[in-house]
Amino acid sequence: MGIVGEQLDIDFVISVGDNFYEDGLKGDNDTSFEASFSHIYTHPSLQKQWYSVLGNHDYRGNVEAQLSQVLTQKDWRWFCRRSFVLSSGMVEFFFVDTNPFVEKYFTDPKDHTYDWSNVLPRNKYISNLLHDLELEIKKSRATWKFVVGHHGIKTAGHHGATQELIDQLLPILEENKVDLYINGHDHCLQHIGSDG
Repeated sequence: MGIVGEQLDIDFVISVGDNFYEDGLKGDNDTSFEASFSHIYTHPSLQKQWYSVLGNHDYRGNVEAQLSQVLTQKDWRWFCRRSFVLSSGMVEFFFVDTNPFVEKYFTDPKDHTYDWSNVLPRNKYISNLLHDLELEIKKSRATWKFVVGHHGIKTAGHHGATQELIDQLLPILEENKVDLYINGHDHCLQHIGSDG
């Protein structure tokens, strides 16, 4: 990763969630932060700002810990929010928290416990997120509009399509002519196109 970062002369790094396995961070003093971030991404080319969204594994820990300024004080590169906008010249990135969309995390969490603090009531959270996202995309004057989330909308990976995102997020992306959706979750490289 460091070699590629050097070859491309990157300006920043985007992390698409599942930042800390297996169950996120226990708190802002969890040594997993250093072990899985600061002490791993040490190549000189990776000493840039990192912009991160949360993944489902992150929600299995203390979400507020990952959002805490304490982590930024420990490692200046770390920046993680539930949803935010990054302007970078001709491109604007819209980071979206896709975890609350996924119904099964609420109805069939199996043996996992998710940290839904500051997300409940879920429907209101999702409604506000979609409203804010659409407003930000509509007011954007960037040539390119990219949305970043953890879960795939459509995917050939083993998790399959995320119907909740197809139903609720995709129409906003299509209506506002978003150029690219970037995600993680499936742990494989895919390029899926669509008409328009």
